[in-house]
Amino acid sequence: MNFFSSRSHLTLAGLLGVCFGTLALPAVSFADCKALPNWKALKAALAEARAQDNGGLNLDMWGALVNRDGDTCAVAFTGADRGSQWPGSRVISVQKANTANAFSLPALSLSTANLYSAVQPGGSLFGLQESNPVRTELAYAGNAKAFGQANDPLVGKRLGGVNVFGGGLALYDKSGTLLGALGVSGDTSCADHNIAWRTRKALGLDFVPAGVGPNGADGINYLGDKETPTGFKHPSCGGKETTIELPAVSKKG
Repeated sequence: MNFFSSRSHLTLAGLLGVCFGTLALPAVSFADCKALPNWKALKAALAEARAQDNGGLNLDMWGALVNRDGDTCAVAFTGADRGSQWPGSRVISVQKANTANAFSLPALSLSTANLYSAVQPGGSLFGLQESNPVRTELAYAGNAKAFGQANDPLVGKRLGGVNVFGGGLALYDKSGTLLGALGVSGDTSCADHNIAWRTRKALGLDFVPAGVGPNGADGINYLGDKETPTGFKHPSCGGKETTIELPAVSKKG
């Protein structure tokens, strides 16, 4: 019998079903970013934060959002074009967002700045930065003209990566729900943190439940000039970053 003749009522899929039982193939899924700000909102908030004195080198920035699954939801920049800020900071911004999301919990937020000391040799989290490598086949793929646009090739992709200096912050809405994270890169790591902090505030997603930083939040706790890395502290960056007064995080209710 010719199973593939026009007379046969059996299809290849049917034959497979007969032999192996009905197979339920997983549906193609796309990043669920509905709970997060869109590209336009990210770009506006990032530009607003970058325009303020953040104590660093006064450079243009990259910013990125990931959802709770680590999928990239938006990538934006503040300059005139994609070359107006360090090209390498595009991937770093997504990496920072991934890190803050990956190591924050509904009841505890860890910023990337909080991780610096703990991952140094002898630290309690030494080696963490090697644990979730960037997927390099995604990092540099696609048309560069779309980098930082609403259709950035990283959108919908899970880049991965761990970054352990300032600029990554978890995102909590007014109900305290952890939605994902924000990553910012393009200046000193201390200025990156300041800009990320102000960007998160502008997006209204800074209802941080608790943290290991100052005032029980996820801010930077700076090391002293001669202090060796310890706890969850971060070094200063040589500019005026440590003198910048940032707004307090929001509180539920």
